[in-house]
Amino acid sequence: MDTDQMAPGTHMKGGVEEIARHCLAGLRPEFPAAVRPGDLLVAGRNFGVGSSREQAPQALRHLGLAAVIAPSFAGLFYRNAINLGLPVLVCHDATRLVDGAAARLELGQACLVLPDGSRVACEPIPEFLHALLQAGGLVPHLKARLAAQR
Repeated sequence: MDTDQMAPGTHMKGGVEEIARHCLAGLRPEFPAAVRPGDLLVAGRNFGVGSSREQAPQALRHLGLAAVIAPSFAGLFYRNAINLGLPVLVCHDATRLVDGAAARLELGQACLVLPDGSRVACEPIPEFLHALLQAGGLVPHLKARLAAQR
């Protein structure tokens, strides 16, 4: 899944609201309207390949996604997502997750809990990146650190 599908170039001038209204619509036209706050996006390997545009994870976060789960991520997308406060978890067993099925994210435990109580393990997020996510992203994290130094 490339970033052009998440942040279509034809809508880049409209800001994040406009981009989010078209996020992944080229592949699943219903996606932008169907996303609910707290939803999880389960994707395939190398999610976020393509350009380094930070509008791609920004659009997903704007839609209210709680996290993106995939077997692997493009490096720039992964870090852009973390910097913007969108959790991204590497999960090699993501194929156990069924489209539309319920799952609860336990970010601190790096796992998903399925309705039957079974757990799908993800790779733990390094502590320094987890701190960025807890703060809401890189900028809020830096602001808090600078304020604490005063």
